[in-house]
Amino acid sequence: MAKKMKYDVKDMGLADLGKKRILWADGDMPVLGLIREQFAKQKPLKGLRMSACLHVTAETANLARTLQAGGADLVLCASNPLSTQDDVAAALVKHFKIPVFAIKGEDRKTYYNHMTAALDHKPNVTMDDGADLVNEIHTKRSHEAKNIIASMEETTTGVIRLRAMEANNRLKFPVIAVNDADCKHMFDNRYGTGQSTIDGVIRASDVLLAGRRVVVIGYGWCGRGVANRARGLGAIVTVTEIDPLKAIEASMDGFDVCPMAQAATFGDVFITVTGNKHVIRPEHFRKMKDGAMVCNSGHFDVEIDIPGLKKMARSIRNVRPFIDEYTLPGNKRIRLLGQGRLINLAAAEGHPASVMDMSFAVQALSTEFAIKNRGKLDIKVHSVPRSIDEKVASLKLKSMNLKIDSLTPDQKKYLAESGEGT
Repeated sequence: MAKKMKYDVKDMGLADLGKKRILWADGDMPVLGLIREQFAKQKPLKGLRMSACLHVTAETANLARTLQAGGADLVLCASNPLSTQDDVAAALVKHFKIPVFAIKGEDRKTYYNHMTAALDHKPNVTMDDGADLVNEIHTKRSHEAKNIIASMEETTTGVIRLRAMEANNRLKFPVIAVNDADCKHMFDNRYGTGQSTIDGVIRASDVLLAGRRVVVIGYGWCGRGVANRARGLGAIVTVTEIDPLKAIEASMDGFDVCPMAQAATFGDVFITVTGNKHVIRPEHFRKMKDGAMVCNSGHFDVEIDIPGLKKMARSIRNVRPFIDEYTLPGNKRIRLLGQGRLINLAAAEGHPASVMDMSFAVQALSTEFAIKNRGKLDIKVHSVPRSIDEKVASLKLKSMNLKIDSLTPDQKKYLAESGEGT
């Protein structure tokens, strides 16, 4: 039997650079810092074994430090083959003594080997960004499900998968949908994804967005953010949707709305943010103009039908570090950014630390909540308690030096009663 790995990162020589990056991000994560101080004193996670499958970034490193401060015995692996910051992975191992299994650009086999290493830790609590750990437990290691107290899920795609498991009576332990907390999806998905996605497109391509036609596929919280940031840079933005309410909202927000088959004919840049499969397909590629750029900011690389694009292509060549050019019959070129994976992490640095401060604060406090309620949570997908959302929001306001009003006694009475009217 092969000797169990203690960690697997690209280059330990990057550790000092990674530590600088982690501490720089920490300076813009005051809420998580306060929680880390509280955890260090109270040790609410003492004795717990945790396995986390997350994007290995500087911001995630500060969440890992917080869980460690709370007493958790943590192992971290990547939730996407292209999202790892190799210097951060090395720094977590060398400077913070947290085992990491993650290398940027790792192949599929290595990705799943790393996940296996994380699960070999025999966790009591898991933390996911996309539900891959939970899925591995349910499909390949179901006998270990009885050891899991709860799991935290960070992203929309993961919550969709988990709710499907619950609906099919397959879920074996409680899950807390961190993604659905207001402090997560209203800010991280909209402002974080909005800024970091556009950042990734620009870093990958070095194009001017002003005057270009940008097509945003999906108008959820992430789509709202991407569309608004693209418009802010002068792009002419079109939204495609399947939800009539979101389509109306996009229109009333001032965006053109049309079917993907129509948008394919005029778009310069296409950005998918749906959490669904093959929202850009061969019939769309055939209609696109020469030089169209296509990218994804949803969690998995299935939103763009890449196998379908490969079948159509006469040739494929890499033209920039994060751009592959597919030449179709007639010499039309389709440019795929970031291999169809999360463009904001493949080509850029992911969400800014200040917005991840709220998301990871919710993660940490949700983990504490799950432990305090060990054995009391039904086996289903749970919402984050409102009290956690409000605590994180209040701490964030305080860190921003913002104050808000409070209800007067008379206002509280009015809201609690129904007798007073016109």
